[in-house]
Amino acid sequence: MLLLAVDTATPAVTVALHDGESVLAASDQVDARRHGELLIPSVDRVLAEAGLKLDAVTGIVVGVGPGPYTGLRVGLVTASTFAAVLGVPVHGLCTLDGLAYAAGTAGIEGPFTVATDARRKEVYWARYEDPRTRVGEPAVDRPAEIAEQVAGLPAVGQGALLYPEVFPDARGPEHQSAAALASLAAERLAAGAEFLPPTPLYLRRPDAQVPKNYKVVTPQ
Repeated sequence: MLLLAVDTATPAVTVALHDGESVLAASDQVDARRHGELLIPSVDRVLAEAGLKLDAVTGIVVGVGPGPYTGLRVGLVTASTFAAVLGVPVHGLCTLDGLAYAAGTAGIEGPFTVATDARRKEVYWARYEDPRTRVGEPAVDRPAEIAEQVAGLPAVGQGALLYPEVFPDARGPEHQSAAALASLAAERLAAGAEFLPPTPLYLRRPDAQVPKNYKVVTPQ
């Protein structure tokens, strides 16, 4: 087994290689405006570090969000393209699940909350019973609207750090890690668990929209 994991659903552009037992190489860069520019060089870098070629990969793991439209689609399109070219499966995982798994590696046992920055003064969030068990589906809300639901719980992710009045016990990790995502995928593959399709989990409409009452001008 050789898994190539990528995630661009958060400001982190993160890539990792996992052989089913451990992480062979990983790259993590935080730049919310350069997902498309940074992702492929990151893939090349982890392959070179591991001394492997892309054709050795037997499966692609991709974070499907939730996340902003523009960044999220970079990872999903890249993952689906690699899978099609290589003829290997692509396994989708919720980005928040990857952060929860990383939190467990950092020593958080649960229950806890994962919250990422959704912009517009909102967070993408979910509650977890433990690092491998999410309670319910991910959601997007203004922090004040979920204060009672997350009260008293530790929280991880950039969204938690941005709103300390709602998440007073905010901890690391702050950003997504493809290494954690790959490790979670390897566990689930070994257990025969199902994965999500490689389609985006937006939870809301894209920021960029066609203006209302748009006037089409065509040549006469």
